Amino acid sequence: MSSLTFQSTRPSLVKTVALTGNPNSGKTTLFNAFTKLRQKVGNYPGVTVERKTGTLMLAKDRVVNVIDLPGMYSLAVRSPDEQLARDVLMGRTVDTPKPDLVICVVDAGNLERNLYLVSQLQDLGLPMVIALNMMDEVERQGKEIDVARLSQALGMPVVPTVASQNKGIEKLKQIIAEGVTVFYQRGWRMAPDLEEEVEHLVRLLVQHEGMDRHQAFAEALILLSLGAKLKNEEKKAGPAQWFYKEELIRQINMVQDRLRLKGLRARTAAIEARYGWIKSILKQCVRDKNKRGEDLTERIDGIVTHKLWGWVFFLGIMALMFYMIFTIANYPMDWINAGFTRLGDWVTQTLPEGQLRNLIVNGIIAGVGGVVIFLPQILILFFFISLLQDTGYMARTAFIMDRVMSKVGLHGKSFIPLLSSFACAIPGIMSARTIESPKDRLVTILVAPLMSCSARLPVYTIMIAVLMPAATGMQKAGIMLSMYVLGITGACLMAWLFKKTLLRSQKPVFIMELPPYRWPSWHAVVIHMWERSRLFLKRAGTIILALSVILWVLMSYPRHEGLQGSDALKASFAGRMGTALEPVIKPLGYDWRIGIGLIGSFAAREVFVSTMSIVFNLDDEAGENTLREAFQAAHWPDGRPLFTPLVCLSLMVFYVFALQCVSTIAIVWRETNSWQWPLFQFVYMAILAYLAALAVYQLGRMMGFS
Repeated sequence: MSSLTFQSTRPSLVKTVALTGNPNSGKTTLFNAFTKLRQKVGNYPGVTVERKTGTLMLAKDRVVNVIDLPGMYSLAVRSPDEQLARDVLMGRTVDTPKPDLVICVVDAGNLERNLYLVSQLQDLGLPMVIALNMMDEVERQGKEIDVARLSQALGMPVVPTVASQNKGIEKLKQIIAEGVTVFYQRGWRMAPDLEEEVEHLVRLLVQHEGMDRHQAFAEALILLSLGAKLKNEEKKAGPAQWFYKEELIRQINMVQDRLRLKGLRARTAAIEARYGWIKSILKQCVRDKNKRGEDLTERIDGIVTHKLWGWVFFLGIMALMFYMIFTIANYPMDWINAGFTRLGDWVTQTLPEGQLRNLIVNGIIAGVGGVVIFLPQILILFFFISLLQDTGYMARTAFIMDRVMSKVGLHGKSFIPLLSSFACAIPGIMSARTIESPKDRLVTILVAPLMSCSARLPVYTIMIAVLMPAATGMQKAGIMLSMYVLGITGACLMAWLFKKTLLRSQKPVFIMELPPYRWPSWHAVVIHMWERSRLFLKRAGTIILALSVILWVLMSYPRHEGLQGSDALKASFAGRMGTALEPVIKPLGYDWRIGIGLIGSFAAREVFVSTMSIVFNLDDEAGENTLREAFQAAHWPDGRPLFTPLVCLSLMVFYVFALQCVSTIAIVWRETNSWQWPLFQFVYMAILAYLAALAVYQLGRMMGFS
């Protein structure tokens, strides 16, 4: 068999760079350092794996497109996001060009594991550079890496970097600008008989698929390890390709049969050969003087992953986050509220009285302002989530949660999507693609929206303000934390029920690497907060703005002469819908006005607050008061207060469990490729929310609470 030597000339122009590497290698930090704020987040067509693209400015007239691929451990993929990354690298995606240059981000502290992927990427014959990241941690651990010798052994440029501190970034930019010369000669070998069979498949792929030898070699190894699975999938192919695909699969099976007769295992032979070669390189290039860094990591893990203290630490972090949400966030929230109030006053004074002024002040400003005011709380939430991810603590939460998740039939890896759902259920559901088991993935998707996302924050905040107007920040944080704990408990109970009934399967084994602790990249944290706040404001300026206008129209028409305030609102289209819903929600303590809010929040949970802002700006009970004061002043027709402590608590519990989000339903449909599961999810969560809110209100009344 040929040695598969690859030598590329310096390309005249690099247009597309792909960043790849193992999870937790610092790939996204490098992407942020390259692209700064020139980023775009979207989904690949046909799948909902989030992709990040951006532009790298090399000169005034030189722009390079940068793609941040999902993390992967191997080209022998096990999950949809890894498959997407492999397809991009092999030029199989329709809308994404095959990269002109691949930068493989390697965790310098875990070279042996990371170089396995490097060896597979080399087989593809792509121009490649290694960004040897986190070199500061290697130095703290007392290790030395001979970068020049490593570059010579691998046959490609190796650039030491500390992406979080922008070290090595300029060198990588220089390489991208100049192009790359790569000389790679495969240094690892399998048994001669296996090499011969692989060469046979390479010739078939070159002849019939038109692949170059490097891609054909990589494909041959994948086919030998996944032949049976490939056969089942290829039955879905079109009739025009049926004969050839069957012939190719027949050849693969013949090769596997011959290897079995010779006692050779194609699946493990390449793995063992690669690792043998990698170890020989590391023996020449790495010197380890001590392990102080590892000892420190172990001492910290002794606390944060402890059976008792791990939970104390985790709950303490959550309590601190909610405390900051109710204290520090108050100041900018007051500024935003004052700004929208002044804007409303200016519009009132500028425009003549009429429906246009009413629409702008009571519809648009009240609706959009009622949501934008919560931006500081959203920023604090994303600050903490980004901090937990950057420091490496997020993986520890999955570890301690595995003890709970295993009780319900899942493992700690499912908790990562659930924890991501605290920010938003949509990326949480998308990240469930990293779960190998289809049934475990589906269970995780079904329960992910039960985790209290950032869209619920406005609802919780206003209800807590009405429930406990004189409470301290710590007391409010305690109520907020209890809502999050209730959501986690509900998710675990429903996961247990699904695993015992609809989606019964074996309890999975949890294997997860715990990354070393790192100082967070404050630049990356700020970028993450900026991305999410931009999406939040975009949502407020588009979806919520449009809904505010629609809701204002529904609440203002048809107009009836002689009717004002509550009577006019009740006679409107929205009022009629709320009145029709009132008999169903009255056992929960809600009236027709709250019913309007529930209907409006089907679009998105936070719309409940903007809807209530419009309702009570149009309702004469509100006057010039704030929304909280309007809630406190609202009454039933017989004079009883509407927003009693029990009603506030019932509403919070309702929104813990209800799937009031069209976007989430759409994402579940795309993930499951069926309307069956999103409809099932919506129905079961609606029933769960109604029964939980009913129990809170009715049991509370039986116990003498108001």
